[in-house]
Amino acid sequence: MSVASVMVYVDSEQQEAGQVAVAGSVARTFGSAVLGVSAVAVEPPFAAEGVIIEQTTQEDIKRLEATLSAKEAWFKKVLGLPSESIEWRWALDYPAEFLVEQARAADLVIVKRRPHTARHARFLDPAGAMLRMGRPTLSVPERVTELSGDRIVVGWKDTREARLAVRDAMPFLTRASQVTIAEICTSSDQDAARKRVRDVAGYLKRHGVQCQHEIRVHTAEPDGDYLVRLAFDLGADLIVAGGYGHSRLGEWIFGGMTQTLLQQAPVCLLMSH
Repeated sequence: MSVASVMVYVDSEQQEAGQVAVAGSVARTFGSAVLGVSAVAVEPPFAAEGVIIEQTTQEDIKRLEATLSAKEAWFKKVLGLPSESIEWRWALDYPAEFLVEQARAADLVIVKRRPHTARHARFLDPAGAMLRMGRPTLSVPERVTELSGDRIVVGWKDTREARLAVRDAMPFLTRASQVTIAEICTSSDQDAARKRVRDVAGYLKRHGVQCQHEIRVHTAEPDGDYLVRLAFDLGADLIVAGGYGHSRLGEWIFGGMTQTLLQQAPVCLLMSH
């Protein structure tokens, strides 16, 4: 299993290497093509009592187009890959809408992790996009510019999303020297949880993955915090987990573990929904 095509979203105003450098390292590992995408929406006129207060001018549009087009040179410089393996796509569109549409061309989508912002015309909401793309999402936290994937923690839950995440992460799992599968369960569910993680470990071993497994009974410590601590203790720089959430009245609502990992994990997250 491999990753033939990597897509990475770039904010039009981004200056730090971040997720672009991680995309470059993933592409070098798997020999992937890299597609960079970026978008900024042209906001409709703002009017009050029938009077237009603010409106995007043609000069504003030309400036946005020039910024998005010029970002290609910076993107290619950070990647440091042969130009024939790189493609740059941009549009005057809402960032999440454009990324979700373009994700059809990728095996893996890499995004910079950031808090949700109301300025959806200019900045991507990566967590919301993850729930819509139908592609595994590699979420890169601030100040992370590389991913070895040598040690990986899998946060297991016997759900569709977790099964997808493990399958989607297989290219990384088969290359890791140590994979730890962890399920957090109730005290009355320990026997069933042990059977579940043994099954997952057996499935992975048949694919050549070197893995170990453990269960943990729920405590006062949030489940997401435990996975973060486990990754730190094991020296892992990648957590694989299902991404849980839904939209309600236009607002994305996330499950507790998903929310904790997206907000607090200092390592890369590979999530599927």
